Amino acid sequence: MFKKPEPKCEGCESPCFQDNLLLKAISAEVRERIYPHLKLTELPLGDVLYESGDVMESVYFPTNSIVSMLYVMEDGRSAEISVVGNEGIVGIALFMGGLSTPSRAIVQSAGQAYRLDSKHLKAEFSRHGELHHLLLRYTQALITQMAQTAACNRHHSIDQQLCRWLLLSMDRLKGDQLDMTQELIANMLGVRREGVTEAASKLQSAGIIQYQRGHIRVLDRPELERRCCECYAVVKKESDRLFEAFSYLPEGGSFHS
Repeated sequence: MFKKPEPKCEGCESPCFQDNLLLKAISAEVRERIYPHLKLTELPLGDVLYESGDVMESVYFPTNSIVSMLYVMEDGRSAEISVVGNEGIVGIALFMGGLSTPSRAIVQSAGQAYRLDSKHLKAEFSRHGELHHLLLRYTQALITQMAQTAACNRHHSIDQQLCRWLLLSMDRLKGDQLDMTQELIANMLGVRREGVTEAASKLQSAGIIQYQRGHIRVLDRPELERRCCECYAVVKKESDRLFEAFSYLPEGGSFHS
């Protein structure tokens, strides 16, 4: 059994590599090769991990943080194309051979992540073994999320988009609360702030969420799911399907738990 001491960040008493489901899924043999190179890193809200076109030098495995992938237009406007939390990895271009990406990676919810330098990830990925297979499955799930997000932003109302965004965010956090201003949500969705304000007010009036000074608490998740378009369910179903073979899935086989 793998018994090396678990890495800790400065001031952190509780090691938490298992809080990232990809790291939790790999075997002790694979973990032993990459474990000494994992570095627990603080991710402050709004921190930019990659800018569009940057050459990536490392990847991140979020534990209790959420990173938003944004596509930025020439005039500065942006829209979210995917979110990554404790289920995944930030920086797929590095092991897919692109080395850079046209999107920006920005911390949507502050927390921590394990950082792994590119050379160590590439060395393990090039073995064409367990981690290689796992990361390809995750990449397919992420592509599904990106495609569904594009369709949702084109065909569904702001109310439905907000419900989808909240559900995806809640899946990647422990608890039912999220710190996020309406202005930031509007930037993520690529819509006007007034539209998000109106949509959030409807959910609050219905008793589904509680919103105050940038703090969002989900009070009625079943109703939030009912009001959402089919996009959330499509993404969740595909993620569950792609990862059902791995041992970290909780009872019931749900990827987002």
